[in-house]
Amino acid sequence: MNLAARWIAALATAALAASLARAESPEDPHRLPLDPKQVLGHEACEKCHASEVATWKKTPHSTTFLTLHQSKEAADIARKLGLSSIKRGQVCIECHYTPQASEDATQAKAISGVSCESCHGAAQKWVKLHNDYGSPTATKAQESAAHQAQRISNSIAAGMRNPHNLYLVAQSCFRCHTVPNEKLVNVGKHKAGTENFELVAWSQGLVRHNFLESSGKVNRSLSDERLRVLYVVGQIADLEFSLRATAEATEKAAYGVTSAQRTDRAAKRLIELQTKLNNPLIGQILDAYKEVKLKLNNREQLLACAIKVAALGEQFAAETDGKDLASVQPLLPGAEKYKK
Repeated sequence: MNLAARWIAALATAALAASLARAESPEDPHRLPLDPKQVLGHEACEKCHASEVATWKKTPHSTTFLTLHQSKEAADIARKLGLSSIKRGQVCIECHYTPQASEDATQAKAISGVSCESCHGAAQKWVKLHNDYGSPTATKAQESAAHQAQRISNSIAAGMRNPHNLYLVAQSCFRCHTVPNEKLVNVGKHKAGTENFELVAWSQGLVRHNFLESSGKVNRSLSDERLRVLYVVGQIADLEFSLRATAEATEKAAYGVTSAQRTDRAAKRLIELQTKLNNPLIGQILDAYKEVKLKLNNREQLLACAIKVAALGEQFAAETDGKDLASVQPLLPGAEKYKK
């Protein structure tokens, strides 16, 4: 086995171990909103990731910090929820902004738009692990494959949504693009989620910031193999978070109906995908889903299924390099469909 193959194997093993260790934890930081008291702010990332931050500053994820709360739609939602502004509503800033709070604060404040930690996790507990390449003087280029695999595993265990596992990327997106709050939809009249949200198209356009393999100089496109994995894990994550949303439904109204419909569509897309792939992990996901009833006040069963889907999705991403997903290639959106 050559060095690259050993590195991939070590990384997959470490990521899978972290996934399985966390799968049943109700306090898993990858499934929960950010803890504002552990948020450092994008400045903590900028020293090493200047190109990524510069790209982010040009996206709506950044610029809406100054504009979103001024829109009529946002003002209407805030009024219906009894808020003076969505920037002051804790449920709103969880998804539309980056919240931060001191240890003794009772409420968080919005410090930026959707930023580094919104997607990669509040950094206080993992940033030092993420920056440790084996010794105080070691550089990333000098890091051994074994140390890198362990560093990534430790960072993930501490709450980082590391993009080496594409399922963690998918979860970051679906956590907000599938609205996790019944009152926000039924009372505030917020949409229940982003319509027609497809992970490849939405992640590979304007928001893409893939500089790691080019010394911060080139924002590279992902390989076809990587895009195939991203597409499949996007379908799996859609099912996970649709299940989570449906679990929160307590009344037959817009939120519950829309969430259940989205869950059904996500499951049907996975069933169709499985006819092409015949993948054992996707088979386990669908078997788990068959046991679930999409009905009101069925939170325990729906969440249990979502947790299982998440663990299997993360395992799929850790074990799959995309070479055996050639049948997915025709399903990938072309660059002309990427979100601008």
